[in-house]
Amino acid sequence: MSRPIITTERLGKRYRLRHQAAPYATLRESLAATARRFVTRAAPAATAEDFWALDDVSFEVRQGDVVGVIGRNGAGKSTLLKILSRITEPTTGRIRLGGRVASLLEVGTGFHPELTGRENIFLNGAILGMTKAEIRKKFDEIVAFAEVDQFLDTPVKHYSSGMYVRLAFAVAAHLEPEILVVDEVLAVGDAQFQKKCLGKMQQLSAGGGHTVLFVSHNIAAVAALCGSALLLRRGRLVTQGPVGEVLAAYAAELRPTCEGFNARSRRGTPTVCRVVDAWLVVDGEHGGRIDWDSPFEIVMEVDVEREMTVSPEYLIRDNNGAPILFSPTGLQQGVVLRLGAGRHRVTAACPALRLATGMYSIDLMLAESGVRTYDHCESALQFEVTEYRSRPHGFRFSQQHGLGYMPFEVRVTAADMSAVAPATGGAG
Repeated sequence: MSRPIITTERLGKRYRLRHQAAPYATLRESLAATARRFVTRAAPAATAEDFWALDDVSFEVRQGDVVGVIGRNGAGKSTLLKILSRITEPTTGRIRLGGRVASLLEVGTGFHPELTGRENIFLNGAILGMTKAEIRKKFDEIVAFAEVDQFLDTPVKHYSSGMYVRLAFAVAAHLEPEILVVDEVLAVGDAQFQKKCLGKMQQLSAGGGHTVLFVSHNIAAVAALCGSALLLRRGRLVTQGPVGEVLAAYAAELRPTCEGFNARSRRGTPTVCRVVDAWLVVDGEHGGRIDWDSPFEIVMEVDVEREMTVSPEYLIRDNNGAPILFSPTGLQQGVVLRLGAGRHRVTAACPALRLATGMYSIDLMLAESGVRTYDHCESALQFEVTEYRSRPHGFRFSQQHGLGYMPFEVRVTAADMSAVAPATGGAG
């Protein structure tokens, strides 16, 4: 078994938050308060409180592991990475690191804006403890990976955020630190570059035994890249273990907010025709968990201002918000409803979609097909697809393999028909 390369013991980070009695005031109020202070000699009242961004966090990471760090916004993920990168000191506890750390925590980390891309490569290498000869050996690979050769002698203050990230990641990954720490900053890059970065991190861990800590809200990327994960909640470590188990715990944490109707944003003219409530029906009951091969129903309650023709439409998105299935009932299925003024309940029967395990959302729309949209509620419902009850050959179908499950009919023919011998009977 590999040795622990990162060990944290009861790690804590405290910040002091100060609150003014009246942070925003008109000019008249400010002048009056200043006059009162001259008379009373009293300073304006202020309060302060302690905020623990991390609290009693202990874990171990072994050499060669690729570990995802997940949790909601404000869970303490970035604070943890800053402490591990020696950018900030912990308030309590201690850490032990068994190698050099390279960090990519925000755009331009470790770069001097007045220096050129070439000069920053050598500067970052020196910070990591590399000799000039070692940096020169990797220089061409770094430039090729970052795809910034045309701008190599331009000060990086003129770089776009995408160019910054490409060069910063290339330097951090190719100078071969024992520990690579990557925050959500990769989201700044385009899809092709993100794929390249994920491949490089896999190569580092598999080929050279390097350790990677990866923070991302892209659950599919965490599942594909990481073998284990940490789940943080409000500064505390909830669980650590195999990535599948930790992602399941994270999904369970999100579930209470995912089962009801929540119109995060609306488009169209919802004053005329509007979705006022919606829910999913699974096995005859309200629910937000759907077995991969089970049908379910989408129920909407709709308020209509006057008699009108309405077509309900549904758009299912994956965990990243990308659309994967659209049901324009009016255009393709001829489902057009003639609704009078008042409230109506509209139920859509959805067949078994055979989606991969994971979280999905549904956009709900009311439209006059091909003409206008009355109401478009984005990500109004969320649901989780769970593992199917009868696993064929014990295979677990997750988003790592795709978004939908559909067996293909396969047949075999000989490439060279002349080489196919005719069937013969038994021995004579």
